[in-house]
Amino acid sequence: MLTRYPEIEPYASGLLDVGDGNHVYWEASGNPAGKPALALHGGPGGGTTPGRRRSFDPQRYHFVQFDQRGCGRSTPSVSNPATTLAANTTAHLIADIEALREHLGIDRWLVWGGSWGCTLALAYAQRFPHRVSELVLVSVTMTRPADVHWLYHEAGRFFPDEWDRFRAGVPADQRDGNLIHAYDRLLNAQPDEDVRARAALDWCAWEDAVVSLEDGWAPNPRYADPAFRMTFARLCAHYFANAAWLDEGELLANAHRLAGIPGVLIHGRLDLGGPPDVPWLLARAWPDAELYLVGTGHAGGAEMTEQMMRALNRFATT
Repeated sequence: MLTRYPEIEPYASGLLDVGDGNHVYWEASGNPAGKPALALHGGPGGGTTPGRRRSFDPQRYHFVQFDQRGCGRSTPSVSNPATTLAANTTAHLIADIEALREHLGIDRWLVWGGSWGCTLALAYAQRFPHRVSELVLVSVTMTRPADVHWLYHEAGRFFPDEWDRFRAGVPADQRDGNLIHAYDRLLNAQPDEDVRARAALDWCAWEDAVVSLEDGWAPNPRYADPAFRMTFARLCAHYFANAAWLDEGELLANAHRLAGIPGVLIHGRLDLGGPPDVPWLLARAWPDAELYLVGTGHAGGAEMTEQMMRALNRFATT
Protein backbone atom coordinates (compact mmCIF):
# COMPACT_ATOMS: atom_id res chain seq x y z
CA MET A 1 0.00 0.00 0.00
CA LEU A 2 1.41 3.35 -1.03
CA THR A 3 1.44 6.01 1.66
CA ARG A 4 2.20 9.71 1.67
CA TYR A 5 5.69 11.11 2.12
CA PRO A 6 6.95 12.53 5.44
CA GLU A 7 6.04 16.04 6.49
CA ILE A 8 8.00 18.81 4.81
CA GLU A 9 8.22 22.57 5.19
CA PRO A 10 8.24 25.05 2.28
CA TYR A 11 11.59 26.38 1.17
CA ALA A 12 10.00 29.58 -0.15
CA SER A 13 6.75 31.50 0.27
CA GLY A 14 5.33 34.93 -0.33
CA LEU A 15 2.39 37.19 -1.13
CA LEU A 16 1.89 37.92 -4.82
CA ASP A 17 0.09 41.10 -5.86
CA VAL A 18 -2.51 39.97 -8.40
CA GLY A 19 -4.36 43.25 -8.71
CA ASP A 20 -7.77 44.47 -7.55
CA GLY A 21 -6.24 44.98 -4.09
CA ASN A 22 -5.64 41.23 -3.72
CA HIS A 23 -2.44 39.46 -2.64
CA VAL A 24 -2.37 35.66 -2.83
CA TYR A 25 -0.26 33.59 -0.47
CA TRP A 26 1.92 30.98 -2.20
CA GLU A 27 4.50 28.46 -1.07
CA ALA A 28 6.97 26.11 -2.76
CA SER A 29 8.43 22.91 -1.33
CA GLY A 30 10.43 19.90 -2.43
CA ASN A 31 13.17 20.11 -5.04
CA PRO A 32 13.52 23.50 -6.81
CA ALA A 33 15.03 21.64 -9.77
CA GLY A 34 12.29 19.00 -9.78
CA LYS A 35 9.20 18.62 -11.91
CA PRO A 36 6.84 21.58 -11.32
CA ALA A 37 3.44 20.74 -9.86
CA LEU A 38 0.59 22.93 -8.67
CA ALA A 39 -2.18 21.98 -6.23
CA LEU A 40 -5.58 23.69 -6.35
CA HIS A 41 -7.55 23.42 -3.12
CA GLY A 42 -11.23 22.83 -2.69
CA GLY A 43 -14.08 24.89 -1.32
CA PRO A 44 -14.00 27.44 -2.82
CA GLY A 45 -12.37 28.90 0.27
CA GLY A 46 -10.80 25.73 1.68
CA GLY A 47 -7.27 27.10 1.56
CA THR A 48 -3.94 25.30 1.52
CA THR A 49 -3.05 22.62 4.05
CA PRO A 50 0.41 21.40 5.10
CA GLY A 51 -0.60 17.77 4.59
CA ARG A 52 -1.03 18.25 0.87
CA ARG A 53 2.74 18.58 0.50
CA ARG A 54 3.05 14.94 1.57
CA SER A 55 1.48 13.65 -1.66
CA PHE A 56 4.39 14.82 -3.83
CA ASP A 57 7.81 13.15 -3.81
CA PRO A 58 10.05 15.90 -2.36
CA GLN A 59 13.05 14.64 -4.30
CA ARG A 60 11.32 14.70 -7.66
CA TYR A 61 8.72 17.47 -7.45
CA HIS A 62 8.91 21.24 -7.23
CA PHE A 63 5.55 21.53 -5.49
CA VAL A 64 3.56 24.78 -5.38
CA GLN A 65 0.27 25.60 -3.72
CA PHE A 66 -1.53 28.86 -3.00
CA ASP A 67 -4.54 30.23 -1.18
CA GLN A 68 -7.14 31.36 -3.67
CA ARG A 69 -8.37 34.95 -3.44
CA GLY A 70 -9.82 35.94 -0.09
CA CYS A 71 -9.04 32.76 1.84
CA GLY A 72 -6.28 31.29 3.96
CA ARG A 73 -3.34 33.67 4.20
CA SER A 74 -4.32 35.62 1.09
CA THR A 75 -5.47 39.18 1.65
CA PRO A 76 -7.87 40.81 2.12
CA SER A 77 -9.74 38.06 3.93
CA VAL A 78 -13.31 37.30 2.94
CA SER A 79 -13.98 36.70 6.64
CA ASN A 80 -14.22 40.50 6.84
CA PRO A 81 -17.69 41.54 5.60
CA ALA A 82 -16.15 44.68 4.13
CA THR A 83 -14.15 42.58 1.66
CA THR A 84 -15.92 42.75 -1.68
CA LEU A 85 -16.25 39.71 -3.92
CA ALA A 86 -16.63 41.75 -7.10
CA ALA A 87 -13.16 40.68 -8.29
CA ASN A 88 -13.41 37.11 -7.07
CA THR A 89 -14.52 34.87 -9.95
CA THR A 90 -13.21 31.83 -11.78
CA ALA A 91 -11.65 34.05 -14.43
CA HIS A 92 -9.79 35.97 -11.72
CA LEU A 93 -8.48 32.74 -10.20
CA ILE A 94 -7.29 31.49 -13.60
CA ALA A 95 -5.45 34.77 -14.11
CA ASP A 96 -3.90 34.39 -10.64
CA ILE A 97 -2.59 30.93 -11.54
CA GLU A 98 -0.92 32.33 -14.63
CA ALA A 99 0.52 35.25 -12.69
CA LEU A 100 1.98 32.84 -10.13
CA ARG A 101 3.43 30.59 -12.85
CA GLU A 102 5.15 33.55 -14.46
CA HIS A 103 6.33 34.86 -11.08
CA LEU A 104 8.00 31.51 -10.33
CA GLY A 105 9.47 31.17 -13.82
CA ILE A 106 7.71 27.88 -14.55
CA ASP A 107 6.95 26.91 -18.15
CA ARG A 108 4.60 23.93 -17.63
CA TRP A 109 3.37 22.12 -14.56
CA LEU A 110 1.34 19.13 -13.48
CA VAL A 111 -1.91 20.39 -11.98
CA TRP A 112 -3.58 18.57 -9.09
CA GLY A 113 -7.10 19.47 -8.05
CA GLY A 114 -9.39 18.29 -5.28
CA SER A 115 -13.17 18.82 -5.23
CA TRP A 116 -13.78 22.46 -6.32
CA GLY A 117 -10.09 22.48 -7.26
CA CYS A 118 -10.97 20.04 -10.07
CA THR A 119 -13.35 22.55 -11.61
CA LEU A 120 -10.70 25.24 -11.41
CA ALA A 121 -8.00 22.90 -12.77
CA LEU A 122 -10.16 21.94 -15.76
CA ALA A 123 -11.08 25.55 -16.51
CA TYR A 124 -7.42 26.57 -16.29
CA ALA A 125 -6.18 23.68 -18.44
CA GLN A 126 -8.79 24.36 -21.11
CA ARG A 127 -7.75 28.01 -21.19
CA PHE A 128 -3.98 27.32 -21.11
CA PRO A 129 -3.45 23.71 -22.29
CA HIS A 130 0.14 24.45 -23.31
CA ARG A 131 0.97 25.20 -19.67
CA VAL A 132 -0.29 21.88 -18.28
CA SER A 133 1.76 18.69 -18.51
CA GLU A 134 -0.71 16.38 -16.70
CA LEU A 135 -3.85 16.59 -14.59
CA VAL A 136 -4.56 14.54 -11.47
CA LEU A 137 -8.07 15.19 -10.16
CA VAL A 138 -9.65 13.67 -7.04
CA SER A 139 -13.31 13.89 -5.98
CA VAL A 140 -14.08 15.39 -9.35
CA THR A 141 -16.43 18.34 -9.74
CA MET A 142 -17.51 20.41 -12.73
CA THR A 143 -19.80 22.83 -10.82
CA ARG A 144 -22.65 22.57 -13.30
CA PRO A 145 -25.98 23.98 -12.03
CA ALA A 146 -27.32 20.41 -11.81
CA ASP A 147 -24.32 19.35 -9.72
CA VAL A 148 -24.77 22.27 -7.32
CA HIS A 149 -28.50 21.62 -7.07
CA TRP A 150 -27.82 17.97 -6.23
CA LEU A 151 -25.43 18.87 -3.40
CA TYR A 152 -27.62 21.49 -1.73
CA HIS A 153 -31.08 20.12 -2.49
CA GLU A 154 -31.32 16.51 -3.66
CA ALA A 155 -28.63 15.06 -1.41
CA GLY A 156 -30.90 16.11 1.43
CA ARG A 157 -32.88 12.93 0.81
CA PHE A 158 -30.01 11.04 2.46
CA PHE A 159 -29.93 13.43 5.45
CA PRO A 160 -33.50 14.63 5.97
CA ASP A 161 -33.04 16.08 9.47
CA GLU A 162 -29.82 17.90 8.60
CA TRP A 163 -31.19 19.21 5.31
CA ASP A 164 -34.36 20.41 7.02
CA ARG A 165 -32.19 22.46 9.39
CA PHE A 166 -30.18 23.77 6.41
CA ARG A 167 -33.39 24.76 4.64
CA ALA A 168 -34.74 26.39 7.82
CA GLY A 169 -31.71 28.66 7.85
CA VAL A 170 -33.16 30.88 5.12
CA PRO A 171 -36.25 33.13 5.36
CA ALA A 172 -39.51 31.20 5.29
CA ASP A 173 -40.63 32.71 1.99
CA GLN A 174 -37.43 31.45 0.28
CA ARG A 175 -37.35 27.85 1.53
CA ASP A 176 -39.08 26.41 -1.52
CA GLY A 177 -36.78 28.22 -3.93
CA ASN A 178 -33.07 28.06 -4.70
CA LEU A 179 -31.32 27.66 -1.34
CA ILE A 180 -27.90 28.56 -2.75
CA HIS A 181 -29.18 31.93 -3.93
CA ALA A 182 -30.91 32.47 -0.59
CA TYR A 183 -27.72 31.76 1.35
CA ASP A 184 -25.72 33.96 -1.02
CA ARG A 185 -28.03 36.84 -0.13
CA LEU A 186 -27.68 36.11 3.60
CA LEU A 187 -23.89 35.84 3.47
CA ASN A 188 -23.03 38.49 0.90
CA ALA A 189 -25.83 41.04 0.92
CA GLN A 190 -27.05 40.99 4.52
CA PRO A 191 -25.87 43.87 6.73
CA ASP A 192 -26.72 42.18 10.05
CA GLU A 193 -23.56 40.57 11.46
CA ASP A 194 -25.46 38.03 13.56
CA VAL A 195 -27.57 36.92 10.58
CA ARG A 196 -24.43 36.41 8.47
CA ALA A 197 -22.72 34.47 11.26
CA ARG A 198 -25.72 32.17 11.67
CA ALA A 199 -25.90 31.56 7.93
CA ALA A 200 -22.20 30.61 7.85
CA LEU A 201 -22.73 28.20 10.74
CA ASP A 202 -25.73 26.58 9.02
CA TRP A 203 -23.88 26.31 5.70
CA CYS A 204 -20.88 24.56 7.24
CA ALA A 205 -23.10 22.25 9.30
CA TRP A 206 -24.63 21.02 6.04
CA GLU A 207 -21.19 20.59 4.44
CA ASP A 208 -20.18 18.42 7.39
CA ALA A 209 -23.39 16.40 7.26
CA VAL A 210 -22.93 15.39 3.62
CA VAL A 211 -19.68 13.56 4.40
CA SER A 212 -20.75 12.25 7.82
CA LEU A 213 -21.41 8.67 6.61
CA GLU A 214 -17.85 8.17 5.37
CA ASP A 215 -15.38 5.86 7.12
CA GLY A 216 -13.37 7.63 9.79
CA TRP A 217 -15.53 10.74 9.69
CA ALA A 218 -15.18 13.31 12.45
CA PRO A 219 -16.53 16.86 12.50
CA ASN A 220 -14.29 19.16 10.49
CA PRO A 221 -12.27 21.06 13.13
CA ARG A 222 -11.86 24.05 10.83
CA TYR A 223 -15.59 24.71 11.02
CA ALA A 224 -15.11 25.56 14.71
CA ASP A 225 -13.32 28.76 13.65
CA PRO A 226 -15.85 31.55 12.95
CA ALA A 227 -13.46 33.30 10.55
CA PHE A 228 -12.95 30.13 8.51
CA ARG A 229 -16.69 29.43 8.50
CA MET A 230 -17.44 32.90 7.17
CA THR A 231 -14.72 32.72 4.51
CA PHE A 232 -15.73 29.26 3.35
CA ALA A 233 -19.48 29.89 3.32
CA ARG A 234 -19.23 33.30 1.61
CA LEU A 235 -17.05 31.99 -1.19
CA CYS A 236 -18.99 28.76 -1.71
CA ALA A 237 -22.31 30.58 -1.91
CA HIS A 238 -20.85 33.27 -4.17
CA TYR A 239 -19.35 30.81 -6.64
CA PHE A 240 -22.18 28.30 -6.65
CA ALA A 241 -24.92 30.91 -6.95
CA ASN A 242 -23.17 32.03 -10.13
CA ALA A 243 -22.44 28.53 -11.51
CA ALA A 244 -18.75 29.46 -11.22
CA TRP A 245 -19.25 31.83 -14.18
CA LEU A 246 -19.13 28.84 -16.53
CA ASP A 247 -21.57 28.26 -19.36
CA GLU A 248 -23.89 25.29 -19.03
CA GLY A 249 -21.82 22.16 -19.69
CA GLU A 250 -18.78 24.27 -20.61
CA LEU A 251 -16.12 21.97 -19.17
CA LEU A 252 -17.56 18.94 -20.94
CA ALA A 253 -18.04 20.80 -24.21
CA ASN A 254 -14.45 22.02 -24.12
CA ALA A 255 -12.88 18.74 -23.04
CA HIS A 256 -11.39 18.46 -26.55
CA ARG A 257 -8.99 21.24 -25.54
CA LEU A 258 -7.36 18.76 -23.15
CA ALA A 259 -6.27 16.50 -26.03
CA GLY A 260 -2.73 15.32 -25.47
CA ILE A 261 -2.75 16.06 -21.73
CA PRO A 262 -2.61 12.82 -19.72
CA GLY A 263 -5.15 12.82 -16.92
CA VAL A 264 -6.11 10.66 -13.96
CA LEU A 265 -9.58 11.02 -12.46
CA ILE A 266 -10.15 9.41 -9.05
CA HIS A 267 -13.60 9.48 -7.52
CA GLY A 268 -15.45 7.71 -4.72
CA ARG A 269 -18.38 5.51 -5.63
CA LEU A 270 -19.87 6.45 -2.24
CA ASP A 271 -19.59 10.21 -2.78
CA LEU A 272 -23.09 11.34 -1.85
CA GLY A 273 -22.38 14.99 -2.61
CA GLY A 274 -20.87 14.35 -6.04
CA PRO A 275 -22.24 11.33 -7.92
CA PRO A 276 -19.72 9.29 -9.96
CA ASP A 277 -21.37 10.09 -13.26
CA VAL A 278 -19.56 13.45 -13.17
CA PRO A 279 -16.05 12.01 -13.75
CA TRP A 280 -17.52 9.26 -15.93
CA LEU A 281 -18.94 11.83 -18.35
CA LEU A 282 -15.68 13.75 -18.32
CA ALA A 283 -13.63 10.63 -19.06
CA ARG A 284 -15.86 9.83 -22.05
CA ALA A 285 -15.24 13.32 -23.46
CA TRP A 286 -11.49 13.28 -22.74
CA PRO A 287 -9.78 10.24 -24.32
CA ASP A 288 -6.45 10.94 -22.57
CA ALA A 289 -8.02 10.53 -19.12
CA GLU A 290 -7.96 7.40 -16.97
CA LEU A 291 -10.91 6.98 -14.60
CA TYR A 292 -10.66 5.15 -11.27
CA LEU A 293 -13.85 4.73 -9.25
CA VAL A 294 -12.85 3.71 -5.73
CA GLY A 295 -14.70 2.58 -2.62
CA THR A 296 -14.58 5.87 -0.74
CA GLY A 297 -16.66 9.00 -0.28
CA HIS A 298 -15.89 12.60 -1.12
CA ALA A 299 -13.27 13.05 1.61
CA GLY A 300 -11.29 10.09 0.31
CA GLY A 301 -9.55 7.27 2.08
CA ALA A 302 -6.86 4.64 1.63
CA GLU A 303 -8.01 3.47 -1.81
CA MET A 304 -8.22 7.01 -3.17
CA THR A 305 -4.80 7.85 -1.72
CA GLU A 306 -3.32 4.71 -3.30
CA GLN A 307 -4.51 5.61 -6.78
CA MET A 308 -3.48 9.24 -6.39
CA MET A 309 0.02 8.35 -5.22
CA ARG A 310 0.43 5.89 -8.09
CA ALA A 311 -0.44 8.61 -10.58
CA LEU A 312 1.78 11.26 -9.01
CA ASN A 313 4.74 8.87 -8.71
CA ARG A 314 4.31 7.79 -12.31
CA PHE A 315 4.11 11.33 -13.65
CA ALA A 316 7.14 12.41 -11.59
CA THR A 317 9.40 10.76 -14.15
CA THR A 318 7.68 11.93 -17.35
